[in-house]
Amino acid sequence: MAYILAVSNQKGGVGKTTTAVNLAACLAAAEQRTLLVDLDPQGNATSALGIDKTAIQYSSYDVLVDQLPVEQVAIRSSIDYLDILPTNTELVGAEIQLVPIASRETRLKEALQAIKDQYAYIIIDCPPSLGILTLNAMTASTGVLIPVQAEYLAMEGLADLCNTIELVQQRLNPELYIAGIVLTMLDPRNNLSRQVAEELKGHFKETVCQTMVPRNVRLSEAPSHGLPIILYDIKSKGAMSYLELAQEVLERTQQQVQELQELVEPLGQEGVNDATA
Repeated sequence: MAYILAVSNQKGGVGKTTTAVNLAACLAAAEQRTLLVDLDPQGNATSALGIDKTAIQYSSYDVLVDQLPVEQVAIRSSIDYLDILPTNTELVGAEIQLVPIASRETRLKEALQAIKDQYAYIIIDCPPSLGILTLNAMTASTGVLIPVQAEYLAMEGLADLCNTIELVQQRLNPELYIAGIVLTMLDPRNNLSRQVAEELKGHFKETVCQTMVPRNVRLSEAPSHGLPIILYDIKSKGAMSYLELAQEVLERTQQQVQELQELVEPLGQEGVNDATA
């Protein structure tokens, strides 16, 4: 079954889409069958993989609103092992159209349930808001990866996001947890960047990823060429950072899956014992 990871931060400009796209590409490069779900109406994740948003027949809007099967909408990317559920500006209307629908927060979860056994990882690029689309992503996910720019204003928004995750845990998805906080756009020469990193680690401990993504011109250029950074410039600092982050995510998620299995196995054994008693 796929491990579903929402990449989320309600603050824009923190490297959220860059992280979702490049993490998905690096996981696919590690031969992990991966689906990237573009749930941001801007459709930047779709464009970053070289897909023309104006030319797609169906999008994530059709999955959420019209309940088309994911298999009918997802398309192959130019990278082996990586598919994408694309989107375009139609998704803006989903926020309004889903309001009167019962169980509107579970639409994405229900859609992904049918294809979870086809992928090792499903990465969801969330919009920069805490609306119905982000709630759908969190309800469908096991973990949330939070990109945080190394500045104090970004840290203020982090508290709001953590409160939202807690509400989703209480009401919609009790298994949801913060899989990691990754510092982005880091300038190691900047004292403020170092201070923010230290404060985050002091407060969130091991939740903060060891990998930190630096400011990198090649990372900024790659989307305009419709390529993830590992295809645009594999030798760049940005590519090396996301390869390291993918390795860290693999280790973190596999550990979480193992812990869940250890919790479930005794329960399953009790069921067997009850049945044979």
